[in-house]
Amino acid sequence: MVAAFGFALMVAMIKLAGERLPVSQILFIRQLGMTMILVPVLVKSFPGVLKTTKLPLQFARILLALVAMLCGFTAIINMPLADATAIAFAKSFFVTIFAVLILKETAGLYRWSAVVVGFLGVLVMLRPGTEGFSIYGLMAVTGAASAGLVMVIIRLLSRSDSPNTILAYQAIGVGLIMAIPAWLQWVPPTAFEWGLLIAIGIVSFFAQKANIYAFSYGEASLLASLDYVRLIYATLFGWLLFSELPGLSTWIGAGIIVVASIYMVQYESRRKHRLVSDPTERL
Repeated sequence: MVAAFGFALMVAMIKLAGERLPVSQILFIRQLGMTMILVPVLVKSFPGVLKTTKLPLQFARILLALVAMLCGFTAIINMPLADATAIAFAKSFFVTIFAVLILKETAGLYRWSAVVVGFLGVLVMLRPGTEGFSIYGLMAVTGAASAGLVMVIIRLLSRSDSPNTILAYQAIGVGLIMAIPAWLQWVPPTAFEWGLLIAIGIVSFFAQKANIYAFSYGEASLLASLDYVRLIYATLFGWLLFSELPGLSTWIGAGIIVVASIYMVQYESRRKHRLVSDPTERL
């Protein structure tokens, strides 16, 4: 729940900064800020904080996180905030799919039904074949799929690596990759924009850390469905900051997605599904 609020606040600030600054610059400074917050930990425990037994998974997480953020940030900047956030909820359904395929978690008929219904909600929002359809909607879906796979990889990594190690690889790796594009497209920020960029880095760090702790102890496909509260925050921020109110297709599609997510939580609760797993479990 804390991570959900933090991510909603982060995307609102990204949309504000993106009115004039390129996505590459926003992403680079965000990662730089997260890395600077990690400096005391990196210095204190170096080189141990970078020790991992799953280096290929760390690299995969970096690349997928990069795709998720580039596509997601671009969609956020160019779409109404509530629309981009609602489509991003498809992440929880992608998590279910990848958790079954990769983590070998069990998903019965009811959960698969919720996934199918959730994707129908996404289609209602994307409105393919109509004038309302845009490439930014597809980018939002691509970002959601990449983010869903990242969540499953975090679940795997958390069995052997500490949260600080997972954060360090992501913050440093994405930052290094984005350094050159950011330099080539650099736009001098105003004082207000610098404040936004710094705040984005700080909020991102704490939201990511809360998210990693949650997925370290809970089942990936179930915890992801709790993220739906972010739509409430996004709608509020969109209204207050950008005078945006969701259209009819957004309300209908988002409603379908949220209902499907809530249904998964309620169904698993009725089954008394184990929300907590042994944190000492190792692959």
